Amino acid sequence: MKILIAPDSFKNSLSARQVGEAVRRGILQVQGKWEIRIIPVADGGEGTVEAMIDATGGSYIYKEVADPLMRTVNARFGILGDDPQTAVIEMASASGLELLKPEELDPWNTTTYGTGQLMKAALEAGCRKIIIGLGGSATIDGGMGMARALGFEFFNKSSVIEGKGGGVLSEITEIGNSRAEPRLKNCMVIAACDVTNPLTGFNGASMLYGTQKGAGDKMKLQLDANLKHFAFVIRKQMGVDVEPMPGAGAAGGLAAGLMAFTGAVLKPGFSIISDITRLEDHIQWADLVITGEGKMDFQTQFGKTPAGVASLGKKFNKPVIGIAGTLGEGYSELYKYGFDAIFSVIDKPMPLEEAIITAPVLIERCVANVMRAMLLKLFNTPTHRK
Repeated sequence: MKILIAPDSFKNSLSARQVGEAVRRGILQVQGKWEIRIIPVADGGEGTVEAMIDATGGSYIYKEVADPLMRTVNARFGILGDDPQTAVIEMASASGLELLKPEELDPWNTTTYGTGQLMKAALEAGCRKIIIGLGGSATIDGGMGMARALGFEFFNKSSVIEGKGGGVLSEITEIGNSRAEPRLKNCMVIAACDVTNPLTGFNGASMLYGTQKGAGDKMKLQLDANLKHFAFVIRKQMGVDVEPMPGAGAAGGLAAGLMAFTGAVLKPGFSIISDITRLEDHIQWADLVITGEGKMDFQTQFGKTPAGVASLGKKFNKPVIGIAGTLGEGYSELYKYGFDAIFSVIDKPMPLEEAIITAPVLIERCVANVMRAMLLKLFNTPTHRK
């Protein structure tokens, strides 16, 4: 039997590669002769760079940049092994939630400046294509910080705006591009995005995602108004109407900024990564596909990695098993998308901290049990006799 393991990461616990290795160990506990391939996958969020670099034999470049509060942080981006002019960046590595303590969350002041610094470093390394994963943002600045790092200037009625974060967007009256990074003109930018929300409004960057980034109700309303003003200035001066574009609200409006200032194209993250990893070819090779992520629930169907893998499995009539740390509300909806069975790796009540620490063992144990049940079905042979 040929088994493809194509998981996403278990957030705050294991990388996609580590999940895959744990699944492999579970299989080998029961059957050591089957062919196994591990293809780590992601959807534009955590693990995007690792998945692409792993698939292409690429390399990493480390760079000291500004974190969301303009403190120095050591971040990285990847260079594809089969295309050294293509860089892959996770915006969260410079501008992500996980870089801040809960009490530091403040989208009024947090900035995407560090993400722009990573983009500039990629251009300096000779890259002519940049893929940016937009998951995990701590910001709602419309990509202004990113643009500033790339040389764009923002003015109010009397001077250059020095403040950072979404709180200063309402002050902008003019955008200057005379000092913009010239190499952007010859660079294709692709934003990996798994959401379709617009920049503003009830489903926009601030109103929909502001709470998780530290904004109260009053701040969310003000930031939404600030983004609307920013979009107006962009439309008036640059001739790009980013406000209603599907996906423009991703990463606190960074998607909108990327479209306006770099000409970026938004694409589903899973689609980008599945193309680079040649996932369809691997699925056609396999007799069984195993995928998963830290939590699977009704939201998994909306562009998340496991649903994408399952849909491809369904396309090629391959059985697909899903594993997750937690099965949340509505996970049974996923059976419509190509899953044949879905399992939680948690086998007893335990605190979240324990589940995170013991995740490799839990995954291995769960997969071994699934394999034993499958062998009984396939061969009608009790596995304890092997």
